[in-house]
Amino acid sequence: MANTWILLTYKVPSEPAAKRIALWRKLKGMGAIYLQNGVCLLPKTDDHLRRLKMLENDAVEMGGEAVLLETGPLDRAQEEKVVSRFKADRDEQYREFLARCADFEAEIARETADEHFTYAELEENDVDLKKLQGWLDKISKLDFYGATLAAEAAERLNGCETLLDAYAKRVFDAHDENN
Repeated sequence: MANTWILLTYKVPSEPAAKRIALWRKLKGMGAIYLQNGVCLLPKTDDHLRRLKMLENDAVEMGGEAVLLETGPLDRAQEEKVVSRFKADRDEQYREFLARCADFEAEIARETADEHFTYAELEENDVDLKKLQGWLDKISKLDFYGATLAAEAAERLNGCETLLDAYAKRVFDAHDENN
């Protein structure tokens, strides 16, 4: 059992809600899993420790309290429970990502079917692809244990890139730039 985690427990006033929600968003944005309300876990890294100490301070400044602990699993079964929670959270994000890839693919298919080969449309689709690339990068950085949909998401993004390249060629051909 090689996994060591940092456990953050916190309790903050319910009002103002915006501060409590901001704390929750920061923790979710770091890839933390919640074991229960106000109790979350992250793999132990120097970066996580530094950031969690700052959030501990934020909780205290809100008039709340927080405790940081280093912890590990009692046995393999407990370790697998925790790791599977991390993977499930990432897979949920990968599913959302895959749905957006499907939207991207449908948009390219519509533009192709309508023979709408314009630079404006190409630029718009290029911006959408860059958003997909950034989003997958963000999810991947929080995928600490190799979620099951990671490879599918990477392949799907690759397919979107290939699709946009083919669409771009059609745009250039429509404007006689490759002749």
